[in-house]
Amino acid sequence: MDRTASGWINGFLGVLIFSGSLPATRVAVMELDPIFLTVARAAIAGVVAGLLLLMFREKRPGRDDLLPLAIVALGVVVGFPLLTALALEHVTSAHSIVFVGLLPLATAIFGVLRGGERPRPGFWLFSCLGSALVAGFALSQGITVSPVGDLLMLGAIVACGLGYAEGAKLSRRLGGWQVISWALVLSLPAMAALAVIAMPASLGAVGGKAWTALAYVSLFSMLVGFVFWYRGLAQGGIAAVGQLQLLQPFFGLALAAGLLNEEVSPLMLVVTVAVVLCVVGARKFAR
Repeated sequence: MDRTASGWINGFLGVLIFSGSLPATRVAVMELDPIFLTVARAAIAGVVAGLLLLMFREKRPGRDDLLPLAIVALGVVVGFPLLTALALEHVTSAHSIVFVGLLPLATAIFGVLRGGERPRPGFWLFSCLGSALVAGFALSQGITVSPVGDLLMLGAIVACGLGYAEGAKLSRRLGGWQVISWALVLSLPAMAALAVIAMPASLGAVGGKAWTALAYVSLFSMLVGFVFWYRGLAQGGIAAVGQLQLLQPFFGLALAAGLLNEEVSPLMLVVTVAVVLCVVGARKFAR
């Protein structure tokens, strides 16, 4: 299979897995503290990642790889999960999912700054159009509904875009699953200690749905999804494959409506269809 086509397939699988992250986080923060959720998911994923690295006897990253791995860890292991968990205390998952439509633009910008990519002008037109549609929808809902929640989501998008681009760049040398695994292992001592400190006073009071949600964001959102996502970005290009994130609101809204019984307005669906068309246009001008 062509390397670029393989990159788009891997990227699509990553987006599909990530689509369940915000609904699952919304379920978890109903019973678990956002800080505990953030550090617990990173600690669980870090233990699994460490076992995988030992099992396959992966070579340790070089000294020059430590700073990029730290950036990945700050962006996608700590920054995005923590900021979204805090945001979801103020907004619904359906509302927060709309902000994910800004991720392709953030990823593309960092892909240029950190990955040295240079998409054609038409790419930026479609990428900005898709992001503008998403941002316009969020503003149409009334920014005063929860300015704190919206600002936290915007911060999460910036952190995630940087983590995605830095991880994809590093994946070209270390491999996709190795990058996220080493980033998780690098974060493990701090995350495990904080998880013990922030642990709920009574674990028995936490319901099964919250634990299931924690398991999903720990194993799939924090580890498995990145195996496909970083591989896809490295193969197909950070800016190009990053546009697949515009599909994430579509999958996420469906999950929010089906699992959480949250309202999905007709306008949400219209915006989602429009940004999907922007993915098609951006892909055409990506290189």
